[in-house]
Amino acid sequence: MSNLKRGLGVSVYEAARQRIKYAFDNFEKIYVSFSGGKDSSVMLHMVMTEAIARDRKVGVFIVDMEAQYSATIEHIEEMISLYESHIDLHWWCLPIALRNAVTNYEPQWLTWDTEKKDLWVRPLPKRGKTDPSEYPFYQPGLEFEELIVLFGDWYADGKSCACCIGIRADESLNRFRTIASSRKKTHGGKIFTTQVTDTLFNLYPLYDWKTEDIWRFHTKYPDKAHNAVYDLMHKAGVPLSKQRLCQPYGDDQRRGLWLYHILEPQTWFRLILRVNGVNTGALYTQETGNVSGYNKISRPNGHTWKSFCYLLLKSLPKPTREHYVKRFRVFIKGWEGRGYKTIPDEAPKVLEDAYWAPSYRRLCKVLLRNDWWCKGLGMQQPKSEAYQKFLQIKKQANENASNYEGQLSLGLEK
Repeated sequence: MSNLKRGLGVSVYEAARQRIKYAFDNFEKIYVSFSGGKDSSVMLHMVMTEAIARDRKVGVFIVDMEAQYSATIEHIEEMISLYESHIDLHWWCLPIALRNAVTNYEPQWLTWDTEKKDLWVRPLPKRGKTDPSEYPFYQPGLEFEELIVLFGDWYADGKSCACCIGIRADESLNRFRTIASSRKKTHGGKIFTTQVTDTLFNLYPLYDWKTEDIWRFHTKYPDKAHNAVYDLMHKAGVPLSKQRLCQPYGDDQRRGLWLYHILEPQTWFRLILRVNGVNTGALYTQETGNVSGYNKISRPNGHTWKSFCYLLLKSLPKPTREHYVKRFRVFIKGWEGRGYKTIPDEAPKVLEDAYWAPSYRRLCKVLLRNDWWCKGLGMQQPKSEAYQKFLQIKKQANENASNYEGQLSLGLEK
């Protein structure tokens, strides 16, 4: 019963204002994770209104993924200029590793790769941060999910810190779980907060907004800038629920690749040159069945799901094949520990979809979907080598500091 939605007796706008006030009242440092999207734009407008009223500076963290709509970059520049006197800007333009789900030949790509400057989708922004010495936690090959945690911990610098993120619970089940989880640690028991580290908390002031509420905000405050790319999406017939901004080559994001061709042809041309497999990915990612691994798939005549799985593996480039074989072995061994001496060719679909039974059909679907981290098998993305290297450096630094303090103590005792 505790997970049922209950009204608060105020508008979502007023509730968001109260949550932002709570952040300013209870945290020494505040920053906004800003993507230039519709939700984070409203988030930044509302946070900056409070910051200006209190004459406080707020951090703005922008992860520039290089392959983005030019309209998004223009909007980001506009927002920075609007609030420049009250923001501490961190426009991240250092290389990070992102998923490329449109090909098996290049499963990851590196943003702002210095070895591929001639292929960059766009020039570096003038305000972009490109000096790694400014961020001691940075390691080449760092992935997006790791970056946002490491940056937040670094920015907090041991002080209580709130990261305001413009996500809404009705966008996806994962985002709803982020908000509604009863297992997470919160700040002051507030459901819209999630503890990340000892001093860092994520705050979601817009969590109960609907997409329509975002545009009602802009109707009420027409002077508040919004990203013009959404106007183009509307003209292209994209429904409100499908209008999203993100890096174009990801597992889910590739479904929006075709829009670049329509909305910004000049950007589309650079996207094709930048990353392997883009044009083919855009052509077929909307398909279902064996073309993209979505919905119902079928096996060729004369094949079992197991033999089809082996056929698919044989068709892959060697590094990609070895990656999947390694993860499949972990998957099979895990189910052997649950009593499955052999993996069945298929299981009732309802059990497969709920991850309650293994099957070779599930393995085939992962391969057809180009599901690099095998999330369709219930597996998680491991930490990158860059992140592991950072942890080793941090551990060594802590050990050196402890040794120094120990030597100093001995010296004082003498």
